[in-house]
Amino acid sequence: MAMIFEAAAAQTAGQLPGGAELGRQASAGQAVGRIWKAIRSNNKALAGTILLALFTLIAIFPWVIARDNPSAEIYRPSLGPSTAHLFGTTSYGQDLFAQAVWGTRETLIIAVVSGVASTFLSVLMGLAAGYLGGAWDSVLNFITDVLLVVPTFPLLIIIVAYLPKVGVPGLIGVLVITGYSYGARQLRAQTLSVRSRDYLEAARVRGERNFYVIMVEIIPSMTSLIVATFLGTAVYNVLAAAGLQFLGFGDPSSVSWGTMLYWAENNEALQTGQYLWAIVPGALIALLGAAFVLINYAFDEISNPALARVPITRTRQLRPWRTRASQQG
Repeated sequence: MAMIFEAAAAQTAGQLPGGAELGRQASAGQAVGRIWKAIRSNNKALAGTILLALFTLIAIFPWVIARDNPSAEIYRPSLGPSTAHLFGTTSYGQDLFAQAVWGTRETLIIAVVSGVASTFLSVLMGLAAGYLGGAWDSVLNFITDVLLVVPTFPLLIIIVAYLPKVGVPGLIGVLVITGYSYGARQLRAQTLSVRSRDYLEAARVRGERNFYVIMVEIIPSMTSLIVATFLGTAVYNVLAAAGLQFLGFGDPSSVSWGTMLYWAENNEALQTGQYLWAIVPGALIALLGAAFVLINYAFDEISNPALARVPITRTRQLRPWRTRASQQG
């Protein structure tokens, strides 16, 4: 029996074949458990995660919720809400509920893909400028400063207006190019503050390459800032993409919340009493943006203990000590 326990302990510690893999799985499971515990303990994180998970499920399985073809003009036009059509129909006889459900996919793809790509470009430009310094810093910082000074949304309109055809890839590309600058400036400033730290000096003394120092030593220490950059960029990209599509700079034949607003405006939905045609996509855009914002706020509170709220019971326990200290003073 003792030998069995010793073998199990050795395998867990990685002394036997398979032990290292089990150790990595255990550490990964512990990390997921810590993240889930942090989400459950923060109301903002829990609400934002539930909203984002709901939108993700709708985007992956839209046909489960909406059976109708969102582009099919097969119903009577301008019908009001009913059991057959929860949000009514458009002036072209399309089901608004089906359009709202199927439009989640394109909107979420634009938000996530452009957010990830913008964050990657922010990390690349910001860390390279802050760590390498010299001519690299001057050139990269100049490009970032130009994009920061120019108003972003008018710049988006000008760029998109000169593109021959703007689909989802075109929107994502324009949002990435114009939306990385703010995160790059923050990451550059953070890199400048840690560039002379002792552990980075030790890595350079060991002869480590710049790529190793940036990837292994600097980036892990900026995880919270990188995640916050992604969440903030995703929120902005949701609003910017919907605004461009609303102005007609997207593909009108695609199904998204922005194109729903575009067609609602073209058909004067608010003036003709078809309020849900304009309200539903606007409300969904607001909810998706709120999901990212709530997760961003919660992530700040979780990663920065100074922003965490002190429980009421703890503050009540501290009050007598404060009263005694004031009386003694």
